[in-house]
Amino acid sequence: MPDVLIRGLAPDVVERLKSRAKENGRSLQAELKAILEYAARPPLDIPEAIKRVRAMHRGRRFSDSTTLIREARER
Repeated sequence: MPDVLIRGLAPDVVERLKSRAKENGRSLQAELKAILEYAARPPLDIPEAIKRVRAMHRGRRFSDSTTLIREARER
């Protein structure tokens, strides 16, 4: 697997990344790998995602939430 070297990171950035890694129970390297993999994921196909959500809810009926919204506004 290829390696990547990033030079010139500010010390405060490195400390924040170390803190984030600790919060997530990972090493700094594992945290950076997770961040980069997330950032490099393929873009979401929005029209396809909309089709999937519509298919999941097809045929279902939902209650009218107008009353709940009005009550929440009055608080």
